[in-house]
Amino acid sequence: MQTLEDYRKAGQELYHKLHLSSYPIAIKYIKDVSEIPEGIVRPSANGQKWSLCQAFTYARRWGWSVAMTSDDNFCTPSTATHRWEDIAAEDMIQSQMFQKWHKDLEAEKRRAAHGLSIIGRENLGRLSEYKGSICSPLPETVIVPDSVLVYGTGENITHVIQALTYEGENFPTSSFEGFGESCFKGGLVPFITQTPQIIIPGMGDRTFAGTFDYEIAIGLPAALLFIVAEHLFMTGGRLNMGQPIKILLPMNITENVTPGFKFMREKIEASKKKRNR
Repeated sequence: MQTLEDYRKAGQELYHKLHLSSYPIAIKYIKDVSEIPEGIVRPSANGQKWSLCQAFTYARRWGWSVAMTSDDNFCTPSTATHRWEDIAAEDMIQSQMFQKWHKDLEAEKRRAAHGLSIIGRENLGRLSEYKGSICSPLPETVIVPDSVLVYGTGENITHVIQALTYEGENFPTSSFEGFGESCFKGGLVPFITQTPQIIIPGMGDRTFAGTFDYEIAIGLPAALLFIVAEHLFMTGGRLNMGQPIKILLPMNITENVTPGFKFMREKIEASKKKRNR
């Protein structure tokens, strides 16, 4: 069984080898607030509320460990999706109708059904066991995670995918709708389904959490972190694109590649001939 120190070491390795601009995030789901360790930041303790994606930003950019429950979370759709409160599906759909994210009631119902298909109806009872989550910067994590969420460039995430699938398994699978990307697919879905998820940061990440325009992410079941660490940069052997990215530069190019280059080369050669007379 992997220890807290094992996760920290793998997190440090991933952070440094991929040259990530922010820490990978360790995420743990809790069944009771008594599981929150001492010294963890909790917004409600300071009379505040955050969103889950804001908590992720504080963890990965500020190095804070943050606990979130329904009482800490102003993003009520994510509270309902995580089933931290007993919310009727009809009320969830009605709340989204006020937001006008989708065309009409039928479109919103189809979106809700799609979300349910991702998590699995058979898992709803299990979701209801949990009342919150803790996120922590993985290289210094204070909790053994259930999921690991990594933000980075497209190249960073490609390396993670290649390492995951090096043995021909652990293939990520995702669908996208532009909402609930990091909180739902970055942490919850990998934990419940044990399947990696690709994240294109959505509405909350972009508007609340300061996610950069170039960032994407991947959510992993925590145990797969060690597969990634073991296989990082192994794909293709010496042909692996590496980090920083090694670009295949075209060779045997001459001045004939453009008319202007060719013209200037002819002038240079003519000038050399004059000097050598």
